[in-house]
Amino acid sequence: MTSDHKLRRQNGIVAGVCGGLAAFYGISPFWFRLLFIILLVPGGLPGVVPYILLWIVIPRRRRR
Repeated sequence: MTSDHKLRRQNGIVAGVCGGLAAFYGISPFWFRLLFIILLVPGGLPGVVPYILLWIVIPRRRRR
């Protein structure tokens, strides 16, 4: 694993969680955003809690 392939938050709409996950897995951030929106439908907490936990756990991208 190279140093460029680490899980880091990207500059994004809210906290960069979806952009960071998308960059790590090599897919579009749209799919992660859609997943979190779908998880918000049953009452909010199933989508908000994982997002906030990932926001805290995933480190911010270093500025160059």
